Amino acid sequence: MALHDFDVTVRGGRISTDSETFEADIGIKDGLITAVAPGLPAGQRDIDASGRWVLPGGIDSHVHIEQLSGMGMMCADDFYSGSVSAAFGGTTTIIPFAAQHRGKRIPEVVADYAERAREKAVIDYGFHLILADPDERALTLDLPQAIRDGITSLKVYMTYNQLKLDDFQLLDVLSLAGREGALVMIHAENHDMIRWIAQRLLERGHTAPKYHAVAHDPLAETEASHRAIALSRLINVPVLLVHVAGAETVELIRAAQKLGSHVHAESCPQYLFLKAEDIDLPGVEGAKFCCSPPPRDARSQEAVWQGLKDGTLGLYSSDHAPYRFDASGKLPQGEATVFKDMANGVPGIELRMPLLFSEGVMKNRISINEFVALTATNHARMYGLAHRKGHIAVGLDADLALWNPLTHTTVSTTMLHDNVGYTPYEGMQLQGWPELVMSRGRVVVQDNTLQVQRGSGQYIPRLRPEAVFTKSGTTPAPRLSGMLGLKGKAWPTN
Repeated sequence: MALHDFDVTVRGGRISTDSETFEADIGIKDGLITAVAPGLPAGQRDIDASGRWVLPGGIDSHVHIEQLSGMGMMCADDFYSGSVSAAFGGTTTIIPFAAQHRGKRIPEVVADYAERAREKAVIDYGFHLILADPDERALTLDLPQAIRDGITSLKVYMTYNQLKLDDFQLLDVLSLAGREGALVMIHAENHDMIRWIAQRLLERGHTAPKYHAVAHDPLAETEASHRAIALSRLINVPVLLVHVAGAETVELIRAAQKLGSHVHAESCPQYLFLKAEDIDLPGVEGAKFCCSPPPRDARSQEAVWQGLKDGTLGLYSSDHAPYRFDASGKLPQGEATVFKDMANGVPGIELRMPLLFSEGVMKNRISINEFVALTATNHARMYGLAHRKGHIAVGLDADLALWNPLTHTTVSTTMLHDNVGYTPYEGMQLQGWPELVMSRGRVVVQDNTLQVQRGSGQYIPRLRPEAVFTKSGTTPAPRLSGMLGLKGKAWPTN
């Protein structure tokens, strides 16, 4: 190869994918990886990766950015601050949610969200679609078209008054997903359990943030997860349970998988590094730690770690839900805000990968290859991005992060790049940090400085998810498939 045939050569690093670790150089041309081998010739730009781990750029497939909540509150982060914060934490692709609210048409929702992203994002992105109004037009026209346009995942809720679908509607959505090859993501909590407990807490004057965790009892998550799996089994269509928190739910999912159910699951930093007791703070300070489901206890933390380790939980996402600690977000009634009225969610888009690298890889709880799978490769496979993202191989986008395993960092709000104003991980001591981050061969972050312009990220239409195509031990099609004219196939091929 002639001198400078590469735009960039990354040399001397230790490369890790989800399956192997080796030393080699990486040659990049026109934003793609064109060579992976030792001793590559110099590029127009050479990047010395000596002493660094060279990993695929992270994919965060569960983030809320510039999204209006069901309660009418706008996230603190827009596509600029959210994508910048992601990049500084080693993430090079995000999949946020175009959120339909009742009465809104899907094409208009998607068009508006796409314009917001196009103007501001600094890294690549796709969209999920939050579905709150699965009427006939949505199911017959708008959703199939959105899926064909590359939005191949839908999120539905089993709780929240403004968003929840009943079981009949969930079956309609699952049936459509089975026909069209989309993945259904489910927020599984039993709405009436939570509502019943919350009403009685409020009647007794229990209004502090800590009662959020009481109202969202672990059984609410487990019951709804069981019901979601049963609905999935009824019509033989895969589901993905998001932000799994409780030990009993992890055990339920593991058992269902062993029986052949098409159930996948993710968890998040808050369920590894926070507990319900963190919410028990003076005044309304505990609101900073409130999310749904809430953090649990030490037993549940250990169960989530084990679930990530053994593959029960195949994805590790941030569920970045950024709300400021003021009347625009967490505290719509100021100090008088009761737990039922606080915006749900915690920030985490920038710390997602450093937290797991430090507490997982550097403390030998998971391997570096498992880290790559949980933060990048599995997301690409699950959400139809594996043709471009999530791996280091010739022909894929040059999305890379160079991690220094010797860096020691004390987490503080001032070091982060989101627009939230606090972090629930304040003061944590972390080892390891991504020092240089590349997206499609562009250096996005170097020397703790942003190197690219707003709007330079690209929308990536996604293929139909591939992980379930190779899933073994699948459940036979139910008896009613023939009666209802179903094919008994969980997924069409791409």
